[in-house]
Amino acid sequence: MRAAPLFRVSWRLAGWIFAHQLEKSHPAHVVAWWELRRLPYNMIIAATSVLTLSVFYAVAFGCERSGGIPLGMPRPPLLVLIAFVAYWIVVNAFYTFGWILELLVARVWHVSTPVFGPIAFTLGTAVSVVVTLVPAGLVIFLAVFTSCRGL
Repeated sequence: MRAAPLFRVSWRLAGWIFAHQLEKSHPAHVVAWWELRRLPYNMIIAATSVLTLSVFYAVAFGCERSGGIPLGMPRPPLLVLIAFVAYWIVVNAFYTFGWILELLVARVWHVSTPVFGPIAFTLGTAVSVVVTLVPAGLVIFLAVFTSCRGL
């Protein structure tokens, strides 16, 4: 039964990612806290992107094979790569706004913000995941409600 150790490692990793900052933070510590979590954030968004693209293409190809139109299939397909890179840049720019916002909150209201980071990180990650899932939801919606015949 290897699942139990893997579960514990996953739980510890999640605990670290969403851990509170324990002390009044220096601006460099705030930035470091956020930047140490950028890779896990990007991995979460990458996994969500793979799921979205898989659903998107499966539904689009399924519609095309059943005699309908290829819902949402870009022409030329290179546009998917361009959109993916642009999306990745935007998502990471918004991620950077997390620590900028934390520093502004600390400076403007002159308060220690050790709890702000994990809350902002959690909410920002959740919003990013939902936004990343939107194309899959839209293509499923179109396929179901138009019977793969387009708009």
